[in-house]
Amino acid sequence: MKRPFSSVNSTSEKGSSKPKQGLFADIKNDLIAMVGEFVGTILFLLFALGAVQTVASNLSSNESGSASAGTQGGGDAAVKLFAYYYISAAFGLSLFATASVFYRFTGSIFNPNVSLALFLIGAIKPVRFILVSTAQMVGAIVASAILAGLTPGSLAVNVGLGLQTSRTQGLFIEMFTTAALVISVLMLAAEKHNLTPFAPLGFGFTLFVVMLFSTAFTGGAVNTARAFGPACIQGFQNYHWIYWVGPTLGSLLATGFYMFLKSVHYWRITPGQDSTNESDSPDVATGDSNV
Repeated sequence: MKRPFSSVNSTSEKGSSKPKQGLFADIKNDLIAMVGEFVGTILFLLFALGAVQTVASNLSSNESGSASAGTQGGGDAAVKLFAYYYISAAFGLSLFATASVFYRFTGSIFNPNVSLALFLIGAIKPVRFILVSTAQMVGAIVASAILAGLTPGSLAVNVGLGLQTSRTQGLFIEMFTTAALVISVLMLAAEKHNLTPFAPLGFGFTLFVVMLFSTAFTGGAVNTARAFGPACIQGFQNYHWIYWVGPTLGSLLATGFYMFLKSVHYWRITPGQDSTNESDSPDVATGDSNV
């Protein structure tokens, strides 16, 4: 079976003496990857956004209860802080769970900004980039629509600026957090090493960490599809563009850093980091002649 990010120009059929040529040479596999990314994105965002909707519904219910009782929400700050943690954990765990299922045949991207980086480094070809990116955007809309139908009340999962965050600040927060997620994908999945099979765990944990920072300030999109899908159902803010520009810049930043690391042959800096051979351990004299 081909690796998710292996070149589409490699020989893909047993007994084939020549690699396939042309832009649509691997269209069958590209379409399968598109379907996988569509379904995977729906599942990832359905569960992740479901947590956001759960928080929104409970906070709304608590505020209504406090108002009817004539009390002040003294623990509001603590509740909101826990809500940010809950949402971040839900996104990280949802990505880990769904990526673990789809990683073998699609690469478990679920994010057009990650797709862009993989395209720029040549891990995926133009046709697959267009197909999977489209699937991710449409999948985000479908996930939001399903969630709107499954849960009571109005949908409340849109990203937005909070804590008096300016648009410029929000843009750069989205840029840096997306860059962190993208570089984790490039170093764990695109680069092949002993930890590559565990890449979905790294994706999920990285998303969890960056959302702990960004959720309160920008809603923690880190993914243009995550911002676009709910906006198609709930409506667009006049600053929605930051969720396109910020993550795109983050993708370019991470790609540039990755290419720099490759250009300086980073694996030579600390050789043997992936080794599990005991003989590669430091030879430290213990003073025990029996050893």
